[in-house]
Amino acid sequence: MKILNKYSFGFIALLLLVLLSCEKNLDELALNRTFNEEIDYSISDNMVLPLIGAYAEFYSRGWETIPLIAVRGDDVNAGGLGDQQDFDATDHYVYNKDYWMYNSLWQLNFNDIYTGKTAIEQIERYREAGASAALADQYIAEVNTLNAFLLFHLSRVWGAMLIPKSSDPADLLVADLSSKDEVMQYIVDQMDAAIPDLSTVHPADRTDVPGGVNRYTALAIKAMAEQELGNYQAVAAATSEIINSGAYQLEPDFYELFKLQGKLNRENILELQYSDYGQGSGASNFHLFAFYGPQSWTPAVAGISGGWGFFEPSFKFIKFMLDRSETVRLETTVLFTDRGINELKQDPKYAVLPDFVSNTTRDGDVFKDYARAKFASGKFYLPSNQVTPGRTDYGANKNYTCIRYAEILLMHAEAILQGASSSAISADQAVNLVRARAGMPTITGVTLQNVIDEKFAELATEWGVRYYDLVRWQKYDELSYDGRTFTTDKIFLPYPQNQVDQLPILKNP
Repeated sequence: MKILNKYSFGFIALLLLVLLSCEKNLDELALNRTFNEEIDYSISDNMVLPLIGAYAEFYSRGWETIPLIAVRGDDVNAGGLGDQQDFDATDHYVYNKDYWMYNSLWQLNFNDIYTGKTAIEQIERYREAGASAALADQYIAEVNTLNAFLLFHLSRVWGAMLIPKSSDPADLLVADLSSKDEVMQYIVDQMDAAIPDLSTVHPADRTDVPGGVNRYTALAIKAMAEQELGNYQAVAAATSEIINSGAYQLEPDFYELFKLQGKLNRENILELQYSDYGQGSGASNFHLFAFYGPQSWTPAVAGISGGWGFFEPSFKFIKFMLDRSETVRLETTVLFTDRGINELKQDPKYAVLPDFVSNTTRDGDVFKDYARAKFASGKFYLPSNQVTPGRTDYGANKNYTCIRYAEILLMHAEAILQGASSSAISADQAVNLVRARAGMPTITGVTLQNVIDEKFAELATEWGVRYYDLVRWQKYDELSYDGRTFTTDKIFLPYPQNQVDQLPILKNP
């Protein structure tokens, strides 16, 4: 089994450009280096290099992996006319274990977990050669935090999962299959071990590894795992610590949060970082946002490419938002075409729509009709006037947000409503902070249904939060919509056939 066959540590040089703003001395140290070469572990300053390698792999998420994690909620549709029919089928709870996307998500996440474990071994060797023990502990904790995030999503998608315990992928051949609860508890334990060794500095303020994870990233991931386990007091404790830290705040402008202003924003707890280094040509590191982009558009800045037309917000979500009189969150999350608007208006209830429901964004980009979808996903849209002159890729230079403070606030509220006590703020306060930013009126006596609705409005199209929440709340009827029929045997995807063929334990889970 060749899980480590796609990437090498030679990619470290590229990430150094992203994280360290072209500090040439560090670029030269990392250039073309792999851990198969002779390394002088007595050079303590180089201990950062394996950490940078782990970040490089973490940021190199395949374009197909996050949409597969997220496509099954009632907030989003695959947009699957034409190719990738199995992606559309997955959105309709019809699963093909041979579909290449399933295997890709599995393989890429495991690849990066093993890269992290190899990095930890290298960090240990620097420690043994005299490097700072405290710094080694911090770097190892950072890698374990990244790995926990990857493993968390593997288990959300597939349930019972293999837990890598060493840097050797061959260990999976004899590994036991852990239940989803066991995986989540493992993640909790890993984060408990990591938290004391991590920095409390906001990612944007870190000078050693700008954007790197911190104590609150690990607390957030712990809270997410505890939530899956139903340990709501532990969720409240972790989210309380994040809230009480004062390290995070909501970005006042929800629309710009998902644009360039959102890069290393005070709201972001974890994000995938990319850069064109402010240059219109030459070296760059981009995520392939074309997956989410329109097949046809007229950008305000001519020459910016369109996209593939996948991953459209659902009519159900749009109507839900209109019924709530949402403004900026609807405008930000949904990019409208005339075809989508006209179909929406066929329902007499929505015959008259707010002025912002238009195929032209506030930045002047025009989204034309195209065959694959009626809407595009606005949270993955970068206005053409924010693309660095000279660059033409859709979404070029945009970061990809993983965990936001808004989600922590709403998790906190849910935990309290499930019986937990808080050392930070009340459920009403947490929910109303999020609502106020969106221009929504204050509510009192917040209920669990209020939180469910608020998470729908706030986090739609992000990382499958809506789908996994509905499953956790056992609100399965919500997932049967627009011709889909959801049953509980469809909660998890089948293991990829390619992995079943190689890992005997998956044949009879």
